[in-house]
Amino acid sequence: MFDADLRAYFDTIPHVKLMQVLALRISDSKVLHLIKLWLKSPISEAGRLKGGKGNKVGTPQGGVISPLLANIYLHLVDSLVHKAGSVFSRYGVKIVRYADDFVLMGRSIPPQVLEKLKEVLARMGLTLNVEKSKHLNAREESFDFLGFTVRYARSKYNSRRRYWNVVPSRESEKEMREKMRVYFKRGRSVPIEAFVGGLNALLRGWVNYYRIPHVSYPQKAMRRLRWSLSQNLYRHFRRKSQRKGTLYRQKGFRGFVKQYGLIDPVRLSFC
Repeated sequence: MFDADLRAYFDTIPHVKLMQVLALRISDSKVLHLIKLWLKSPISEAGRLKGGKGNKVGTPQGGVISPLLANIYLHLVDSLVHKAGSVFSRYGVKIVRYADDFVLMGRSIPPQVLEKLKEVLARMGLTLNVEKSKHLNAREESFDFLGFTVRYARSKYNSRRRYWNVVPSRESEKEMREKMRVYFKRGRSVPIEAFVGGLNALLRGWVNYYRIPHVSYPQKAMRRLRWSLSQNLYRHFRRKSQRKGTLYRQKGFRGFVKQYGLIDPVRLSFC
């Protein structure tokens, strides 16, 4: 019933507001009041406060409740795209969405569809991010979504065959290398067992996110990650020890995997 209520609500008023959408699902006024207070709560980032009582539009960037609220609010877009008889339905346009990130897909997406999307978002007080949004033919040009790069690639075994290749984006690889750099910098005085444990948590989360069986192909990215990891380990123990990294040179990457349980991203990605 929620989808039907949302569409009916959207059809009756010119401007849609987040709290009114939440009120369709939440009847407890005290809970709604708490959410309002949460939206006004400032966020501390790098020692600086953001948002707070002066925030009049949107949800706090970095707030733990923001993805949930965005998901509930943008569910209205889902509902309207899937509505029978809508301009989206007439042109066979589908939507894939996670919180406030979404992709519209179809054999063709005519201007009428894009104009309708802009109209819907405008009535919700939202605008498309022009820098991050583009209209393209996915069979000819790749695109990034949720940290993945999607492209229609030729098979290396048969040049006549093509398939949808879903891999970690180069930007996400870059972000992971930066996270490792920060972790290594902060962990110079940490005992090796605890150091490897924290490093494994970082690696496991990244690998498990990008390893989707029968969908993604992360092996090349995992090999690049393993090389970067081995280089960071060598430099880390060279700085840590006055013996010029003897510990790492003696054991090497495989030694750390065997003795300390360090995750090998390539092997984990095949599990």
